[in-house]
Amino acid sequence: MSTGLYEAIVFGPIISRRLGHSLGVNLLPQHGKWCNFNCIYCECGWNEEHTEDKVLPDAAAVKAALEHKLQSLKEAGESIDTITFSGNGEPTLNPHFPEIIDNTIELRNSYFPNAVISVLSNATRIHIKEVREALMKVNNPILKIDSPDPAVVDAINKPAEGYSLERVIENMRLFKGNFILQTMFLKGECDGTAIDCTNPELCRRWRELALSLRPRMIMMYTLDRETPAKNLSIVTIEEMEEIAAPLRKEGMEIQIKGPSRERR
Repeated sequence: MSTGLYEAIVFGPIISRRLGHSLGVNLLPQHGKWCNFNCIYCECGWNEEHTEDKVLPDAAAVKAALEHKLQSLKEAGESIDTITFSGNGEPTLNPHFPEIIDNTIELRNSYFPNAVISVLSNATRIHIKEVREALMKVNNPILKIDSPDPAVVDAINKPAEGYSLERVIENMRLFKGNFILQTMFLKGECDGTAIDCTNPELCRRWRELALSLRPRMIMMYTLDRETPAKNLSIVTIEEMEEIAAPLRKEGMEIQIKGPSRERR
């Protein structure tokens, strides 16, 4: 599948590897990408390829689009497992994010009270009180750390200037374990830098970090779609199971997802 954008505020429902029957919400530009990461594996492509649209939807536009879709699904007798904020970049960059979350909780309760609300976030803005409190209101705040090593984070995620892995970790602790930690596992090379997320020392440090944060769940996953960086390959389910084994022994809940059809 080619990298590309979600050209609507609300899209789907789609079948998600990790979240089931998922109705997506995009709080970023509909014809552009807005992110403070530039991940080498992002299905939306490189940031610099999608700069033409910089318009962010406001809270009223998101509420109207979401209510219209939820009402249509309800009338059609369809169901959803989750309302998922993802889309064309980092959802918490939308300045209306806290209000949008409050509106979404209200709409969910009205139309699909059994559905959960999930937010896929790179966790770069959880040091902002209003953003953090909004994330704490949803069922699944899914927060990203792809490596315990800042140099590897730089290579994989290419964060904007000012990013601090240490600050992210310290603010994750404020969730007191009530969040989901997501980590991408891959191998390859980008811009002359070799990357191997199965490196034993990196894996040891990642497990130590996971044990110190004690999230209620860990999502380990690998590549499933075409990536903007071309010299990348998957990490198999078996490899991820081996990495996860010591954490499972500690009683941690771990979800491992390979690609829809594993490939090298």
